[in-house]
This record gives sequence, structure tokens and C-alpha cells, in this order.
Amino acid sequence: MSDICIRSAQSADIPSLCELIFEHGPNPWNYLPEAEVRQHLQAIDGGSTRAVLAEDDSGLLGFVSFRTSRDFAAHQPAERREALHGYICEAVVRHDCAGRGLGSRLLEAAVGQLRKDGLQDIYIDRHEENAASAGMMRKAGFVELLSYEDLQRRTWGSRRSTLCCRRFEG
Repeated sequence: MSDICIRSAQSADIPSLCELIFEHGPNPWNYLPEAEVRQHLQAIDGGSTRAVLAEDDSGLLGFVSFRTSRDFAAHQPAERREALHGYICEAVVRHDCAGRGLGSRLLEAAVGQLRKDGLQDIYIDRHEENAASAGMMRKAGFVELLSYEDLQRRTWGSRRSTLCCRRFEG
């Protein structure tokens, strides 16, 4: 890989992000319903979804999308139960870039953006048995909170999801 630029995604990047995730994201561990993923990424245009992407001279290498949320309030510390928190939605890198730490770099960049927003708690989930995602999340400082049956999104293996969180003080 030549010099890699990591930057915030813009509206003009949406078609490339969709193309990348549908080409390089599908595997037995990932739940990628096309209409929902496209809607999620299209929300970059209005700002309710954000993403950081990596590119070099060869083009788009990967991205991580994220948003603010209240979906995980039940897992928040009591003193922050009503506070907004972050949620990392999608993470994908091109197959030829896998295993080189790019996913972790993108995840850190997304966490950095959410921290700049003042968020103290950031959530992410994955298939319970997805070792590659588990490693990337651990490397980025995420800690497993719980695993639960997730029959709608997980059609493979244990059919369970694992929720992870990274917490910051102050």
C-alpha cells in the first residue's frame, strides 16, 4: 500500500462506500441487508451517519461508519444513562488490505471523531465467533460486555452477537 490518507467521508463518497461494502463485506459473520445498508450510508448526506475512509492512489481501501445513539442506554453507567453515546455501525476493508492494521486505524479514527463530540461511551457489536473483528475491536480498546442470541442478524455459527464498549472518563 502506498501512502494512505484517512479522511471524513463526504456525500460524493457514498456510491463508492456502497460498492466497497457489498463487494468486500459479505461473509458468514456479517449482516448486510442491502436496502438498510444503503439507507444508512445515504444518511452521510444529511449528517446523521458519519464515516472515516482510507484511500491511496489505487482508490478506496476501507471505511468505518458511525453515529450517535441512545440505543444502548441500558448498558450505560447509571450516571450517564440518559447521555448520548456512539455506535460504530460498519467496518470494512478491501480483501487485499486485510490483516495490515487498516481496520484498527479506521476504527481509532472513528472513535476519535466521537470523542471530539464529547461522547464517553462508544459501542460496537459483532458476530460472537468473528475472531478477526474481535481482534480489531480489542486492539482499539473495546471490551466485551455481553453476548446474546441474535437469530435475525446472525444466520451462521452460534447465531449470537457480542456487544462491546469503549469507555472514557471526563
